[in-house]
Amino acid sequence: MKESGRKQGAASPCAACKLLRRRCAQDCVFAPYFPADEPQKFANVHKVFGASNVNKMLQELPVHQRGDAVSSMVYEANARVRDPVYGCVGAISSLQQQIDALQTQLALAQAEVVHLRRFE
Repeated sequence: MKESGRKQGAASPCAACKLLRRRCAQDCVFAPYFPADEPQKFANVHKVFGASNVNKMLQELPVHQRGDAVSSMVYEANARVRDPVYGCVGAISSLQQQIDALQTQLALAQAEVVHLRRFE
């Protein structure tokens, strides 16, 4: 996992603590996942989920699962910023429609190939 952007003993807060205007403790649950040089990452997650909820979710997970959970929250938060109503579901739905259209085109092309091979 990416380093927190804080050196051992340094007072530079992680992006979460900076946004929340609090001192970043050595054992800050946010620091490993929200480095100081990526403030928008936490800002979006905070806007969608709230810092307290993110803190609770991370505390309840084993350390080895927290990185994946943060990645998921960041993905959903970014999708919600772009599309406040549907979030990532809107993106998934759009991609599914594209897949359906492409599968239809492929089936038509395959049928045309079969048809053309009959007349060879």
